[in-house]
Amino acid sequence: MVEIFRQCGLDLPDEAFRRFWALHRLLRERNEDLDLTRIRRFEDMVLKHYVDSALVARMIDLPSPLLDLGTGAGFPGLPLKIVRPDLELVLAEGRGKRLAFLEEACQVLRLEGVRVYPHKVSARFDLPVRGIITRAVESMDRTLERAAAFLPAGGKVIFMKGPAGRDEIEPALQARGRTYRLIEDQAYELGSTGHRRRLAVFERTAPPESSTAGETAVERVTDVASPVNAGFKVWKKILDGRGIRKHGQALLCGPKQVDETLRDFPEKCLGLLTPGLDAPPDGLDGRVRHYRLRPELFRELDIFGTGPPLLLVRAESPPAWTEADWPAGCTLFVPFQDPANVGAVIRTAAAFGLPRVVLLKEAAHPFHPRSLRAAGPTVFRVRLMEGPVIEDLVDVGAPLIALAAGGRPLPGFTFPDAFGLVPGLEGPGLPRGFKADQTLSIPMAPGVESLNAALAAGIALYEWRSRRG
Repeated sequence: MVEIFRQCGLDLPDEAFRRFWALHRLLRERNEDLDLTRIRRFEDMVLKHYVDSALVARMIDLPSPLLDLGTGAGFPGLPLKIVRPDLELVLAEGRGKRLAFLEEACQVLRLEGVRVYPHKVSARFDLPVRGIITRAVESMDRTLERAAAFLPAGGKVIFMKGPAGRDEIEPALQARGRTYRLIEDQAYELGSTGHRRRLAVFERTAPPESSTAGETAVERVTDVASPVNAGFKVWKKILDGRGIRKHGQALLCGPKQVDETLRDFPEKCLGLLTPGLDAPPDGLDGRVRHYRLRPELFRELDIFGTGPPLLLVRAESPPAWTEADWPAGCTLFVPFQDPANVGAVIRTAAAFGLPRVVLLKEAAHPFHPRSLRAAGPTVFRVRLMEGPVIEDLVDVGAPLIALAAGGRPLPGFTFPDAFGLVPGLEGPGLPRGFKADQTLSIPMAPGVESLNAALAAGIALYEWRSRRG
């Protein structure tokens, strides 16, 4: 494989070759069951799949994010990502078997910055991209027409064609000359193999001709009937913190909380999930897709039994906390490992107007289903940040006030203008040797050792807020 690449002018780093070899082995292993490619001879697979795709990155400057339209088994997208690791990539494929392969390939190759889009790309495509690349999917004219609804001005459409691709350029310009211009037209060979190829690049010269302005919410409907549906498989995975971190999405439940989030944070909403053939609620934002699931699939996701609808929301990773910036008021440091406690304290922090909440390494994910059930849309009302482990909270630049049994009684304490509040973990409390400027305790009746950690933090925040006025 390495020799074939080098004969075609591609001398890549060792890590790139290792990834190509891993991709090849996976493609061979899965091809019989999934019918991913009919090219089976080794040299042809390397040339026509891997080299053909990778060469494009050397011939032109690829836009990012880049949409691979009709990627199939991941070509040209996966090879382009291997040779351009910095490239943000969207792999669009509507066939279920190939979607499963794409997700597995991204995991095996440990590729970051790749999103699998499990639908056919239409005028309703709404992910932000700066370019499109496609290899032998349809005519140039048809692709340019499809892209006109969402590709921004300056965006590029890259066509990988055979020798006959030259015959498509003029008709495409005649039909789309008002909104595109041809900026690249290269004929080339794959090394000295005799395999002739053509690369054509069009640039968008006019703003998108959005077709969604008059689109009703009913038109943005996707029916999900199978447990192997790529979207459903992702939704199952985001029922825990690991899946949420990987996919950047979460599910919010409860009709009241869903309505509030749709009303106040429409930019955070990705989709509404309902069972059966339910119609979408009145006033559903046209940007939010409606997914109608078979009732038994919906019940698998409705883990709390709150009923429809469920709301798919963005779950971006919070920015890192820095010791340099201390806003006035209380910065709450949360080490709670119980997601319900994390959600409850986020809701309390929002109620008392905290400037920020720092989630320590020990803390459960704030978008975990149990956390979201407790916090609801207040998770979007508080500035969340990622912090260190609790033991590393030393010399942070502002007074640290801890909550623990045996400390100074909370009533009557005068809080500083800016400080950090550190409740302990559920059960063990503060780690041994943890040093704080002050340690406060909440008076309790004899025989009661401690309060729920989130409740204790809420009482302390109430005391601080009530004295602040």
